[in-house]
Amino acid sequence: MSPLSFAQRRLWLLHRLDPAGALYNATFTLRLRGLADADALESALADVAHRHETLRTVFPEVDGEPHQLVLDTVPALDRVSVADEGLRDAMAEASGHEFDLAAEHPWRPTLFRVSASDHVLLFVMHHIATDGWSWGPLTRDLATAYTARLAGQAPDWEPLPVQYADY
Repeated sequence: MSPLSFAQRRLWLLHRLDPAGALYNATFTLRLRGLADADALESALADVAHRHETLRTVFPEVDGEPHQLVLDTVPALDRVSVADEGLRDAMAEASGHEFDLAAEHPWRPTLFRVSASDHVLLFVMHHIATDGWSWGPLTRDLATAYTARLAGQAPDWEPLPVQYADY
């Protein structure tokens, strides 16, 4: 286990003050037109989570102090079928997820199937695991991993030189 960075400690404390809220959730959506392979997407999301430890990090307390604990597991891709007119409400409900930072991955991916050729991928992340700059690398790595998984392969990328815990 590693100590929290200053920014993580601040967000952890704010979460402790209001654990039942979704105030510090960040969301990002991708509209997928055409056929989407949910199994390949789930594998690609696992690839990305294994590449970026922060997506597998929980923040348990030990003797009253929060720590980072990197898990080996990754969250499953939630798959929801929804009519187009119910998509906004379904996404709003998913965006309000209340994270248990001590035990739960700090992000939840959900694939909304609107039709056979129309899907929306929603990422809900607690701000302790993301910032505005993180979405670019996340989507680039997801595109690389999804392309590889569609071809029946694992992504071929170099390991990252540092992880957030190294900071």
